[in-house]
Amino acid sequence: MSDHLGPYELLSRLGAGGFGEVHLALDPEGRTVAVKVLHPHVAADGAALARLSREVETMRRVGGPHVAEVLDASLEGARPYLVTRYVQGRPLSAVPVPVADLRLLASGLADALAAMHDAGVVHRDLKPANVMMSEGEPVVIDFGIASAFDSLSVTASGAVVGTPGYLAPEVLEGGEAGPEADVFSFGATLAYAATGRHPFGQGPPSAVAYRVVHHPPDLDGAPAWVASLLAECLDPDPAKRPSAGEILARLGTAPERRPRRAAFRMGSDRPRAGRAGRAGRAAREDVDVHDSVTREWRPGTGPRGGQVEESRARHRERVRRRWLVGSAMFMALLAAAARGPLPEVALFLLAAFTLGGVADAGVALLSRAPLRRGRIIADLVAVAGAVGLCFGLSAVFSTFTLALFAGTALVVGVVFLLSA
Repeated sequence: MSDHLGPYELLSRLGAGGFGEVHLALDPEGRTVAVKVLHPHVAADGAALARLSREVETMRRVGGPHVAEVLDASLEGARPYLVTRYVQGRPLSAVPVPVADLRLLASGLADALAAMHDAGVVHRDLKPANVMMSEGEPVVIDFGIASAFDSLSVTASGAVVGTPGYLAPEVLEGGEAGPEADVFSFGATLAYAATGRHPFGQGPPSAVAYRVVHHPPDLDGAPAWVASLLAECLDPDPAKRPSAGEILARLGTAPERRPRRAAFRMGSDRPRAGRAGRAGRAAREDVDVHDSVTREWRPGTGPRGGQVEESRARHRERVRRRWLVGSAMFMALLAAAARGPLPEVALFLLAAFTLGGVADAGVALLSRAPLRRGRIIADLVAVAGAVGLCFGLSAVFSTFTLALFAGTALVVGVVFLLSA
């Protein structure tokens, strides 16, 4: 049974961080969004919530294809939450590194920083885990949240405000986190993507923080065109770091901006007129990309109702194909074992399997399922494979050996079903 939080229907848990759990959800119009539900110990800090409430309006002014915009927030009640655009993809921390198209990543991250800084927002916790990758394009998430919760009571409650190794040295030494601190985090994140290593190594947070303050970053293996830029971004002196706009100019990229669409009212139950916003090259679907945008699920639009339903259909089809391959192999083993002593039984088994496969292909042919072509091909290949495998096995192995194989396969299948 699905859970509801305000006007949002929570579909599934996507993950958790220092400040809350993130859920895939549907808004009142059936569009997919990401809802971050704050942890109880975070929600108990009234001062931090008041600060976040003041900053949300500023955060909502940040727009662009490389940021996950803040759409809504409800910071009152037992379960305060923030709503952002849902970005389908994997975090940079979970994709293979070094990244293939490093220039595309660098340009996207710099554009995201420029959008935030132009709106007066400092991310404060930019790191690979907060950069979602979709078709090679980065989308920055969770901007502004760490700054809002930089209070003693929240920190004492267990939320980590920032990540050593990606926090600027002035922040680690107790200074203010300004746009220059984000540039340092940008350099550390890009260095990780370029070399496949954390620029200040790994280990206890205190040891990593010490290296950030007192040691130069590890940039060995970074391409020559980006090494000098990384060195400037990771300069210990904030005044010597380039701005986001200067980084874009160095990369030869113009900032990508788009007008903000009507968003949600703070804590409201219904959105204003207009859609929550699309973003160029911000997310991919399981099957293909349409205009390189984050897909918004509206019931009745797209194949089988949209992205979520199509994803479920693809999962069901993968499971069905596994069962189809397994049953075809098992039926071929049984028929091959019976072909010598009981040829009628072998013929019956093959005929039954063929009839079932043809019937399933016929049902798929008459249906309007988006994956029907693959289903039909899988059915016909399974039937042909079972018949061919039966005759091949009976020509190579004895009846006793085939019966032993079939019995073993049956036992393994039963054990697998019980364990599943």
